[in-house]
Amino acid sequence: MTDATAQAVYFYDRHPMSGDIIKAKLRAARGHLDGVTPEELWPHDQDHYGGLAATDAIAQAASIGPGTVVADFCAGLGGTVRYLAHRYGADVTGIELTPSRVAAAQELIALVGLKGSARVRQGNVMEAPLSNGAVDVIVSQEALCHVPDRRKTLAEAFRVLRPGGRLAMTDWIANAPLSPQDAKLMWDGMAIQPLETMSSYGDIAREAGFHVQSATDLTDEWGPILQQRLAMYQQLREEARLAGTPMGHDAFHDSYIRFVELILRRDLGGIRLIALKPD
Repeated sequence: MTDATAQAVYFYDRHPMSGDIIKAKLRAARGHLDGVTPEELWPHDQDHYGGLAATDAIAQAASIGPGTVVADFCAGLGGTVRYLAHRYGADVTGIELTPSRVAAAQELIALVGLKGSARVRQGNVMEAPLSNGAVDVIVSQEALCHVPDRRKTLAEAFRVLRPGGRLAMTDWIANAPLSPQDAKLMWDGMAIQPLETMSSYGDIAREAGFHVQSATDLTDEWGPILQQRLAMYQQLREEARLAGTPMGHDAFHDSYIRFVELILRRDLGGIRLIALKPD
């Protein structure tokens, strides 16, 4: 296991959103886990900035619909996988590095009866366990920032897409160089690799063979969203403290506070990239 792999797994094993937390919220709301519908998970399992609206924007940009074969690179707990399968009728395979999140994603897929059209497999997106030309669309949301080689990852996306296939993704970007102290804080707390810029992401996609259709700066959109998420994480920590239970990964909390500051200063930001594999 490389240092990058170990750090990413360490981070996600301690992430404030987990399969157990999602199930606990469901039990608190409905008393049991019998007959859970996909819609009941949506308030709890959408671990990306902007929630369902952000996924809808990606789905519409990539023309996802009934029967579309989709791969989600770095699928986490499978929130996007389940949503695209249920809401859009797509056939979706998530690729996720962290074994504990793969297991939790599969459990939640089974819980809501989507095993026929949704699945999450353990794997590294730099060597995606998918065949050449196997999928119509690749999606990814705020996850490739953890991957040490984005060139290799987008080359893999290009390989597994059929001709005419679409890449639709969001990710962190650096609008200004991070100080060594901030870079270390992001690595220690959230396993963040050196980041791309708006221009370098487009360059990498084109080097892989894609035609870039759009690159949208999400920095201003993310500011208020991330402030709300920070408040949510702080509330969860306080609830844990009052209950005498573990308060989560301190390094994550410290880095997230700084992350929000850097977003509001526009030193860090976000990108939505839409690209096409030529026919």
